[in-house]
Amino acid sequence: MKRKGKIFLVDDDELIVMMLSRALKAEGYEVYTDTGSRDVVDIISSRTPDIIMLDIDMPGLKGMDVLKEVKAKLSVEVVMLTADETAETAVKAMKLGAADYITKPFSMDEVKIVIRNTMDKIRLRHEVDYLRKLNHELFEKEIIGNSTGIQELKEKAGKLIAAHVETILITGESGTGKELVARYIHRQMHSDEDYSPFVRVNCAALPETLLESELFGSEKGAFTNAVADKKGLFETADGGSILLDEIGEMKTSLQSKLLRVIEERSVRRVGGKDELPIDVVIIATTNRNLQEAVDQGEFRLDLFYRLNAFSMHLPSLRDRRDDIPMLARYFLARISAKYNKTMISGFSQEAERLMVSYRWPGNVRELRNVIERIVVLESTDIILPEHLPKEIIQQSNNTAAAISEAFLLPDGGIELEELEKKLTIQALQRTGGNKTAAAKLLGVSYDSFRYQIKKFNLE
Repeated sequence: MKRKGKIFLVDDDELIVMMLSRALKAEGYEVYTDTGSRDVVDIISSRTPDIIMLDIDMPGLKGMDVLKEVKAKLSVEVVMLTADETAETAVKAMKLGAADYITKPFSMDEVKIVIRNTMDKIRLRHEVDYLRKLNHELFEKEIIGNSTGIQELKEKAGKLIAAHVETILITGESGTGKELVARYIHRQMHSDEDYSPFVRVNCAALPETLLESELFGSEKGAFTNAVADKKGLFETADGGSILLDEIGEMKTSLQSKLLRVIEERSVRRVGGKDELPIDVVIIATTNRNLQEAVDQGEFRLDLFYRLNAFSMHLPSLRDRRDDIPMLARYFLARISAKYNKTMISGFSQEAERLMVSYRWPGNVRELRNVIERIVVLESTDIILPEHLPKEIIQQSNNTAAAISEAFLLPDGGIELEELEKKLTIQALQRTGGNKTAAAKLLGVSYDSFRYQIKKFNLE
């Protein structure tokens, strides 16, 4: 029989100890006993029980004193055994931290119920502790990267967090880390102690009718199969944050209702009449150009203006190439720990160069997946070019071939800096002075391109 938990019995009545021990063992518990030793707390500590059943009145040993010492030293639930039927004793025990008490004489059914309820309480506490730990791990404490684009993003996020802005829009290509930034903002706005909810809903994954009831909730009888009142995700997120992922895919009929929620900070369930107030930070993300969606009649202009008041844009990974080595090392450490494979110490210079020069169409998500594949499948102490996916190698070869065909070194040689200057000027001219687009044309990071502009006095 699978053990349900450990119980330590402390009572000077050997008959009661024997009876309880036999009954609890039959229920599947692991049972230890003591009849009132002076060093009983030390004995209990060595056994690490889940529950202590402790008699209040024992010759030479006061149960209340043992209770105080146990609760001060150990994380354990204590059920007191007492022959005193007055409420005063029970209240005193509960104030000192007892989980419950049983009055003698007792029936075994009563004991089993109390122990079962106490074990349920312990399991629930463990589940909450686990979920809190898991929730804590899901929220990144920092946004990884030191590039100009990321530094500007962090600075703007800090201002929005300090002002406790209630509605934020995060834009960026797929895989850039929009949800991570949303979680970061939530974590910074709420302390660990208040355990504020973070609710994520994918606006593109649910049909319009289902999304409405999921977001706003529904009243009993509002539609077929609505057999009971249902709390919506906005209500669930009350006191915390709600992430509306891919809001650009939300149907226009729902957009007006969302705008009302943003403006009034209250929701009305489907089929309901009452306005339910909510205190929630609304974070919306999208990889679409919402201005273009407005022009095409697919997104409401008033909602766009409301969301765009406080917006943040995540640069693509190819626009923050300087961050790639840092991100790669970060993912290598995290993923190696996850799979308990710590043999890979880092990357060769050539492997790092190839990763930095690659365009990463899948952005940070693609980089993470590449590192995870290498950690799981390769047995090496350092990541070499041959461990990288073929598309990274192929792009590097294609780029080198294109450069070789386009540029032929004159017999008399060239001034390399002059060539760099001319290419920088051409890139700016072709993009109408857009530095971000010009940097993309040259395949360098935004920071590197700004350095070239300063170097050649092209401001």
